[in-house]
Amino acid sequence: MQLYDVILPLAIRGTYTYSLLDGMPQIDEGTRVLVPLGNKQAVGIVLRVHVGDLDTRVRVRTIIEVLDPLPILSNEQIALWQWIAEYYLCPLGDVMAAALPAKALDHHYTMADSTKRRVHLPSFAGETRSLQTLSPAQQTALNQIQAAWENHETVLLEGVTSSGKTEVYMHLIQEQLQAGHQVLYLVPEIALTTQLTTRLQRVFGNQLRVYHSRISDAQRMEIYRQQRLDQQPRLIVGARSAVFLPFTHLGLVIMDEEHEPSYKQQEPAPRYHARSVVTVMAHQVGAKVLLGTATPSVESRYNAEQGKYGYVTLKERYQGLQLPHIHIIDLQQQYHRREMYGHFSDPLVARIREELAHGKQIILFQNRRGYAPFIQCVQCGEVPKCPNCDVSLTVHMHTRLLSCHYCGHTQTIPTICPHCSGEVRIHGFGTERLEEEVKNLFPEARVARMDLDTTRKKNDYEDIISAFSRHEVDILIGTQMVTKGLHFDDVSLVAVLSADHLLSQPDFRSYERAYQLLEQVSGRAGRTGQQGEVMIQTFDPSNPLFERVQQHDTAGMYQSQIAEREVYHFPPFHRQITIILRHTNEQRLLYAADALHSRLRVAFGSRVTDVITPSVARVQKQHIRLINLRVEAKANIMKAKQLLMEQVAVVEQQAESKGTQIVLDVDPL
Repeated sequence: MQLYDVILPLAIRGTYTYSLLDGMPQIDEGTRVLVPLGNKQAVGIVLRVHVGDLDTRVRVRTIIEVLDPLPILSNEQIALWQWIAEYYLCPLGDVMAAALPAKALDHHYTMADSTKRRVHLPSFAGETRSLQTLSPAQQTALNQIQAAWENHETVLLEGVTSSGKTEVYMHLIQEQLQAGHQVLYLVPEIALTTQLTTRLQRVFGNQLRVYHSRISDAQRMEIYRQQRLDQQPRLIVGARSAVFLPFTHLGLVIMDEEHEPSYKQQEPAPRYHARSVVTVMAHQVGAKVLLGTATPSVESRYNAEQGKYGYVTLKERYQGLQLPHIHIIDLQQQYHRREMYGHFSDPLVARIREELAHGKQIILFQNRRGYAPFIQCVQCGEVPKCPNCDVSLTVHMHTRLLSCHYCGHTQTIPTICPHCSGEVRIHGFGTERLEEEVKNLFPEARVARMDLDTTRKKNDYEDIISAFSRHEVDILIGTQMVTKGLHFDDVSLVAVLSADHLLSQPDFRSYERAYQLLEQVSGRAGRTGQQGEVMIQTFDPSNPLFERVQQHDTAGMYQSQIAEREVYHFPPFHRQITIILRHTNEQRLLYAADALHSRLRVAFGSRVTDVITPSVARVQKQHIRLINLRVEAKANIMKAKQLLMEQVAVVEQQAESKGTQIVLDVDPL
């Protein structure tokens, strides 16, 4: 009898098996079907068709309806889904839920090629132009990339900020499109698609489509449908979820700002990294991959040095522009001399005034949103904390609320301490407080802020970036959003208001990330015309990090970090899996953590760390503990994962651990 194993978008391991009603046509693998599930119905994907003998003791239910005339997934996509589930230790149902637009889970929707009820996609009405001629340095880089692809599927392009990497990308894209191939262009943040899309549309017109979570689900489904049916467009620009689109003849994947942690999915499962997924996907179909960045991740640079990736550099800025000059401002001295205006040092204030007088624009970077990180009573020291999470509540003055950035809990800002009636004071500062100070210091300046609080609506990113590009804003204040790949002609000065907390994170990658952030935000200055200037305020000016940033010494940063990681058994020398345990009952959690740790110690020995209490040990009323497993890079990782899963399964079945959620994060960031 013909049987059909069906994936359902549920966090369960394995599939459900169904049969066909008499008279129904045979179904291919990858086809959407409507099936019974308990007392309800669900949309699933046929994973496998096979012949089997039915066990008369088991009731096999029948498929209700075949939803599309053709499979929604190709064989390559099915294989990719299976690889993701196996590598990242998650159910196929989680992969399905992440990979398909929500509309694909609606049984009323059909993929049939019909104009009825098709959603309208934005089109480009302007005239397209030819590509610009590459500079000698850009042309050399392009030639080297093509030569490297002869021996490597993946090439790392390290090009300093404003070296013209995008123009090189565009020439490579044109070659692929002219050859009839599809191109996937990945960016880490949705904000980057605004400028990039405008630039690409001027050359590629309506061959381009943008795919990310800010477009409507109907639009995402229409792009998915067009791709599956091999219709235009052939160039997709998108965030990490675009890796799941059904490319039929993919020729090239460009992953810009490849070092960015945004490429790693954190919650929910699958906790995949887009870089790993695209390299596997490209290998399946014989496509090429180009990883581009000014500050390569340590892992990618290591892969290049080991010969796994090709490696090309572009070391000069376009048109011979100089890299920005970096000034380090000692905040201890500034406070001692009483030369501070709020959180602005005297040299920074003077420089901003000078640039404004010359009609230039300024970017201010502070990697913390809100008005201030907390308030505190001056008498009893009480700090208001979230009732659901082990964090202080962030001050948001525009809403007059204290807010938790983990669970969303809010409460009004107290005027006096609710415990002792003492005076409460605000401590620290975020982008909202900076905006207030800037407006007071420079009342003539037009100021905008770009952070999560000001970009919640669909077009907020585009509106802010467009206004700054049109010179309707003089000073742009922002979090990490302002550091990544944005191009503005008249930005002459970039300031980092507080660099120290970038290094205070309890993470072996904190030094690498701090360098990358400072180098990337510095790269926003002086992209046309005169040399740009960057001012970094810190209480620790002697930290070697700042000397490396001043010298733009990416190679030195890499050498120091790779040596440290080898000594302490961190990636890329060891592969890491973080086991995350959660429970609302702390005693049950501790039992499960100790039980699992004991079993893992027996199985893996010293490769297993002690049970770790994270800096934020409770989120949304769930207590959290961590265990890290580090396995040698040359070891059999699949065998290690299988052994890990066996130990997790044993602990999950113990009564004392009941209700404990155990999450496995492979290659965590």
